[in-house]
Amino acid sequence: MHVLSPDSPFMRGLSNLIDAIWINILMLVTSIPVITIGAALVSGHDAARRAIIGEGHVTSNYFRAFRQNFAKSTLIWLIFGPVAAGLVASWIFLQITPLLIPKFAFTIVWIIGFEWVWALQARFENSFGRTLGNAYVFGVSHFVVTLGMVAIDAVYLALIAACWRYMPQGLFLLLLMGYGTCVMLHIPLLERVFAPYTRQSAPVHDDANWLNGGTDPADSHAQADRCVTGTKQEQHA
Repeated sequence: MHVLSPDSPFMRGLSNLIDAIWINILMLVTSIPVITIGAALVSGHDAARRAIIGEGHVTSNYFRAFRQNFAKSTLIWLIFGPVAAGLVASWIFLQITPLLIPKFAFTIVWIIGFEWVWALQARFENSFGRTLGNAYVFGVSHFVVTLGMVAIDAVYLALIAACWRYMPQGLFLLLLMGYGTCVMLHIPLLERVFAPYTRQSAPVHDDANWLNGGTDPADSHAQADRCVTGTKQEQHA
């Protein structure tokens, strides 16, 4: 296959990178009010997944998800946002040795939930409480995937820190790629975990089957012990 063919791995990767950058820009703009950060994170996950399988247009998918998930994702953010602020403050200002273990414990709990809750809200139709609970069910039962997503985010943060110290001129590119790129890299990991709980409609792109680990959508999904109540309605262009 020619490297410049639209279906070549190189061109797919380049297309996904461009989509990730645009998703990151949309997330940054819609996060300006701060209270909307949760909706931006959920919309980023939804738009990234649909971009990978070639479904619809990134901008329309993003704002559709933003509208549909705004209420629940904002409630989730009202928990994760203040807790994050409290944890950061505790690490900066509470330099007390006996508090190290609780701080580590609460930080790990926060990270596990953060890595999963936005994707679950984007992918499944559940109550607020069940989505929050499922974030920890998936986060603990699929701990290797959780570590993979944390590693992706950690590498990105390490690159920002390294650029800040040694090559400030590279910061703009890293910030442009932003968390949208991390989300795009999370999606294949997440979708392989979600595959037993979802039923894909007819795929419009070869990557749709790859995201599900190459499985047939009609196989043993019905036998799965579901901790989710239903997938979000798929939207087609």
